[in-house]
Amino acid sequence: MTQQSKFYLIEPSNENYWRAIILFGRNVASYKFALAKALYDMRKRSGDLIKLEDLAPAYAEHICEHLLKCDRQATSPQSKFLDACRAYNNNDSDHSHLIENTVKLGFQNVIDAFHNVHGSEIPKRFFLDERATNGGIRLTDEFFNLAETPQFADLNSETEARWRLVETAWSLSMPRQALQVSLDDTSSVLQVATQARRVSITSSRDALNGYQKGRCFYCFQNISTEQHASELADVDHFFPHMLHFCADGKPINGVANLVLACRECNRGREGKFDRLPEPILLERLHNRNEYLIGSHHPLRETLMVQTGTTEAKRRNFLQSVYSCSRETIISTWRPQQRGYSVF
Repeated sequence: MTQQSKFYLIEPSNENYWRAIILFGRNVASYKFALAKALYDMRKRSGDLIKLEDLAPAYAEHICEHLLKCDRQATSPQSKFLDACRAYNNNDSDHSHLIENTVKLGFQNVIDAFHNVHGSEIPKRFFLDERATNGGIRLTDEFFNLAETPQFADLNSETEARWRLVETAWSLSMPRQALQVSLDDTSSVLQVATQARRVSITSSRDALNGYQKGRCFYCFQNISTEQHASELADVDHFFPHMLHFCADGKPINGVANLVLACRECNRGREGKFDRLPEPILLERLHNRNEYLIGSHHPLRETLMVQTGTTEAKRRNFLQSVYSCSRETIISTWRPQQRGYSVF
């Protein structure tokens, strides 16, 4: 069983099949993210058949918006569709030409590839390809059921965060092993350090939530990334800040050490605070990090630089940091489990 299939088979819900599509694809272009966000936008329309000409405006809008943030939206140096979107952004083309080019060029590969994760198709489909018979796609019950789940709003934010990570990595044109994604403590934003400056990428909550399946890392109760939600997650350091000297030169603010926790676990009456979690939770951190490894550019490269190039080295790294930590923090902390284990 691959790490990617393990992700959704442990808890085979619509949310986790969708997350597998967004988080674990081998991205050569950002079209899958744009299609996902366009489907979010169209979830309340009547009927299940979406003609390409009806899908194109929302799809193209997301591509055009991201081109303004980051001009590189694919690994290939040339794309007629992206050129059409750039022309629209530069006022060299009108909206009707943008939609015409989107219908003609924008969906050539993304509809076929959407449900593929690492070379195989996931067991559930959120739409059917009916371009040949009805000129569009047909949404399935799985998609409509997904849209009714409490986590649906978070899925949209997770898609945006994943898109920002990928396009930032492409735009920096840095060697993969040189990319270092870390946390800015003051803003809870993930950033990449270059030789000249630090580049803010996206909310750490939105970037990490999908890999934890919308659950607290410690107790598994539901959490949210919505700013005003009562279940808003805290960004916690598994190994507390005070243990920075144990990290053997690796950043304590690196993504390998960041987890999302509910407020009760992080700073509630019986919360973790600066205590060290029990050893069994170290295995959970390792499993979560292996999901991050599976997501590829740039999280894969960051994790491998921070913790090791093989699964065995990464496991040994975490164990060595834990052993060092126990020399400083004698007592350990155990959370009260409030949900069922999902990773």
